[in-house]
Amino acid sequence: MNRLMSLLLGLLISLSGFSQSNISEFEKNWPTWRGPYLTGVAPVGNPPISWSETENLKWKAEIPGAGHSTPIVWGNQIFVTSSVETDRKPNQAGANADGGSGMSPMQAKNLHEFVIISYDREDGAILWQKSLIEEMPQDRTHEDGSWSSNSPITDGEHVYAYFGSRGLYCLDLQGNLKWSRNFGQMEKRMSFGEGSSPAIYNDKIVILWDHEGQSALFVLDKNTGEDIWNVNRDEMTSWSTPLIVEYGGKTQIITSASNKVRSYDLETGDIIWETSGLTGNVIPQPMVEDDIVYVMSGYRGYSVMAIQLSKASGDITDTDAILWSYNRNTPYVPSPALAGGKLYFLKDNRGSLSCLDSKDGTIYYEGAALDDVGNAYPSPVAVADRLYVIGGSGVSYTVKQGEKFEILSKNVLDDNIFASPVIVGDDLYLRGFNYLYCIAE
Repeated sequence: MNRLMSLLLGLLISLSGFSQSNISEFEKNWPTWRGPYLTGVAPVGNPPISWSETENLKWKAEIPGAGHSTPIVWGNQIFVTSSVETDRKPNQAGANADGGSGMSPMQAKNLHEFVIISYDREDGAILWQKSLIEEMPQDRTHEDGSWSSNSPITDGEHVYAYFGSRGLYCLDLQGNLKWSRNFGQMEKRMSFGEGSSPAIYNDKIVILWDHEGQSALFVLDKNTGEDIWNVNRDEMTSWSTPLIVEYGGKTQIITSASNKVRSYDLETGDIIWETSGLTGNVIPQPMVEDDIVYVMSGYRGYSVMAIQLSKASGDITDTDAILWSYNRNTPYVPSPALAGGKLYFLKDNRGSLSCLDSKDGTIYYEGAALDDVGNAYPSPVAVADRLYVIGGSGVSYTVKQGEKFEILSKNVLDDNIFASPVIVGDDLYLRGFNYLYCIAE
């Protein structure tokens, strides 16, 4: 199958929710945190291979507050969410216990404004900024986390800003609030914080609500925020974003979590298939290409499973619906990239890159070293013949796609980066702790 046919077929069974008539518009933008196909791939574009604070830096703009959510792009706008701490105290304040984690979770001391900001793609100027709620977070979050780690999504007409326990907000592209929805307060395991992002399909938005209380899956009307249906889940905390897939005459919601990977019928909420096999604390997002879904995790163990949708029905644990599996070198936080028939992923949260054949699991290379990246929380992205691996330290690598590991460049910025990179056309956008960067020639 040639590359164009593969892209078109992948689009038809992926979670796009867009018709073929506007594929070109869809491909030109970055409507979700993992891109138009939720594989970490930009279909078109040619951003620079190398950059620094003085090379190929088109602009950088300050970001108010703190957050590790990934920006999204539609048209001339870049949308960024953030939590801005104020100097104001709430009338009553409290916080959950740290759950005995032994970590150093952050606890809010003051009220926070939860905001969404629209930046101009051309020069980084702020077009508008909207404060959506003011609240003192009642939960704690990981020392490397933030209270704004859930990424927004857009359908090209509205942008949906999601802050987990602080709610979901629908705005038009001019920043006017249309509706909001509150789901209550999560109780995340060991005060590790929140991070799952919404999924969108046609007129539906899907929210995965996995925590230490009653976990659930919500399907909402994107026009009103009201429930179409919701189901309880037998799950502990997870942070994965759901994947929506059209296959075999049904639209499925695929969720990765510690107890089970499950596929739900989007229309009814019924379970189509399920399997065990992942580790605890599942974070990476599922991906799909052709009729194969890929799920993985990497907390206190390693797991990748390639699931063939044509064989998936009922309990598929240890059946031939699991096309292949792999149990080494998988990521804890970052999601993989699926590009050119290959899976690229980091080990744990480190600069250790592996590449496998997506069809049969053939190992091309394992644990290739990318030095000095620090905590590699951002998920890699791919475009053209290369892969961009961004490190939390501000050190990043451009790696050649293919069966042989080859570094094309090592790049350094004066900022820490935990959000995933974004590619639109010839521009690479990086959201740091302090600045939003546009890398372009």
